[in-house]
Amino acid sequence: MEQEELEQLVADTVQTAKRAGARQAEASASIETGLSVSVRMGEVETLEYQRDRGLGITVYFGKQKGTASTTDFSSKAVQATVDAACAIAKQTTADEFSGLADADRMATQFPELDLDHPWTLSPEAAIDIALIAEKAALDVDPRINNSEGATLTTHRSNCVYANTHGFMGDSQTTYHSTSCAVIGKDGDKMQRDYWYSVARCADDLIPPEEVGRIAGERTIERLHARQIKTRQAKVLYTPDVARTLFGHFIAASRGTSQYRKSTFLLDSVGQQVFPSFVNITEQPHLPRALGSAGFDNEGVATFARDIVSAGELQGYFLGSYAARKLGMTSTANAGGVHNLVVQPGELDFNSMLNELGSGLLVRELIGHGVNPVTGDYSRGAAGFWVENGEIAFPVEEITIAGNLRDMFAGVLALGNDTDTRSNIRCGSMLIDNMKIAGK
Repeated sequence: MEQEELEQLVADTVQTAKRAGARQAEASASIETGLSVSVRMGEVETLEYQRDRGLGITVYFGKQKGTASTTDFSSKAVQATVDAACAIAKQTTADEFSGLADADRMATQFPELDLDHPWTLSPEAAIDIALIAEKAALDVDPRINNSEGATLTTHRSNCVYANTHGFMGDSQTTYHSTSCAVIGKDGDKMQRDYWYSVARCADDLIPPEEVGRIAGERTIERLHARQIKTRQAKVLYTPDVARTLFGHFIAASRGTSQYRKSTFLLDSVGQQVFPSFVNITEQPHLPRALGSAGFDNEGVATFARDIVSAGELQGYFLGSYAARKLGMTSTANAGGVHNLVVQPGELDFNSMLNELGSGLLVRELIGHGVNPVTGDYSRGAAGFWVENGEIAFPVEEITIAGNLRDMFAGVLALGNDTDTRSNIRCGSMLIDNMKIAGK
């Protein structure tokens, strides 16, 4: 289906809803295509093509809301889907906060974000790239004698959204990735580790040889890991693990968590949440970034803003419904966060190790022991024990615990080793005085 046809489909769906008596309506249609290849021990395990499409319609009769969807784009199916949404709406309870986002918040300008870079790749070429990554990992050390495989994925999405405010916007995005995970064995000791690269443009992926090499080296580094005794110590999170902490921060700052009063950061705008050297922004218009967008899922124009300034929380993440519930204004976060950027500190990773001195370097988290209401935090962890700023030995079978509010307040330093493989961009993070449960 051509772009013009997809736009016409969405426009026609909205008009069909209006003819059915809906006071307001919104529709979105998407077509997604992709190729995924996985190999293991030099053999192809899976080769998958993806071609999915969908159309969703939401209608409002007064403050009553109904939603329906279909994968059939025929006019008959569209009419049936609109009828279903209308029937649902007429049976639902009115909600005074429901409805489209405010008309004056609709995006009118669409910045060029450079997000669409299709990768014309044959299955044979995709297999070769995955095989290169796996071979590079297996060649790192003779002790790497097994593999969980290497994967290459390329994906393209074309979405169009429109509503009865007269708004229509489209977004074409691509997402490419390579990954590899291998297993090392020395005597009766075994470990696994992995590495990956993701990007909007295939040219921005790190070479598959490097993905494999890093996966192999990380695996060897973990061999002969041991437990440590229960204690309290400083903990240094690597960037990809630190990102999970900022994910908890986002969840606690969402409008839904606020109006449900189910967050440890309830009513925290204007409060000191992090130390004064911590600054966090949302930057939705970064070229080629994984979280970039010109408008959110309701058509509201995205904009750069401060989330945390000098450690103080400046605002929540709000779609229009949550904003109305809280008596606030949408922050264009219907559908998620658009590039949360943690301002990097001045220290590189080795300097962060020196700042840690003696303590725990966390490189992997296990389990989901986080209470979003109280902020209580307990996760299985693996990594390395550090002495005098130098990695001493690998560590496993431990648990780290604390409370997220205390952990955020106890941040001692932020690294400049920013990881850009997500819509949360941050470097390593050093936290003071966490509980470490071992033997």
